[in-house]
Amino acid sequence: MGSERRELMKALGARLRGLRAEAGLTGAVLAQRAGVGQPTVSKVETGRMVPSADVLDRLSRALDLDESTAGEVRDLLAAVASASDFEQPVSGGAPAGLTVDEEVRSARLVRSFQCVVLPAMLQSAEYARHVFESAPGTTPEEVGKAVAARVERQSVLYEPGRESVFVLTEAVLRTWPGTPALMLAQLDRLLAVESLSTVRLGIIPWRRPVPVLPRHGFTLCDQRAVVVESFSGERVSDDADELASYEEAFSRFEEAAVFGEEARHLLLLVMKEFRDLGDTLTP
Repeated sequence: MGSERRELMKALGARLRGLRAEAGLTGAVLAQRAGVGQPTVSKVETGRMVPSADVLDRLSRALDLDESTAGEVRDLLAAVASASDFEQPVSGGAPAGLTVDEEVRSARLVRSFQCVVLPAMLQSAEYARHVFESAPGTTPEEVGKAVAARVERQSVLYEPGRESVFVLTEAVLRTWPGTPALMLAQLDRLLAVESLSTVRLGIIPWRRPVPVLPRHGFTLCDQRAVVVESFSGERVSDDADELASYEEAFSRFEEAAVFGEEARHLLLLVMKEFRDLGDTLTP
């Protein structure tokens, strides 16, 4: 991350921290009023995280800022965004892969498409560990912290008033790290999550052609931002044209997917195959 962007992030965080102090609020109270996680407030105020426009608006309303001051903090956010389009961890931070978790935490509607790796919010701890360990330059300590943070943020799946729609190709279920036992536990988690009233899980079976050839996974957060995921990091965009393109792509993937009983049947079928594979690998 460039020094200019880092300094702008710190300036935005310091301004919000000062406004919170002037309002006589603790970080926990501000987080509750704004409807965001307390870690989000802490990371924004210390310059370790760039808030989305939606999160900043929530914080501004919770602080009861006048239009002039609210405009000032929006301008600071715009300056951070213009310094770089990419969200990357600062030196010594957690591995790439947590930006999507933070964006999802602040969204009421999440739509995620994946073609290789399971969506972040659906990963078991052991699966997530393999994901973070595969990122270049990570340390065991960073991986451990990243896994813990990811698992903690998955609590949003159970919160009323939120909706999460996940669409994945069947290839995601068959691209596995670790052992068949790890994948059996992971697929069992998918079955449990699929039953939640706040979640819709769709799978594009291999027998159906994909409507658009996927190049990478992405996650839409409300209708304000898209997190585009790559091997080495994540990029957050609120560009209207880019958002519209990803909205259209997700709709087409969603139409090609099976949901409900068909999706559960496919999950159970893949689980059986992993059991059989595990038996063949047992000495």
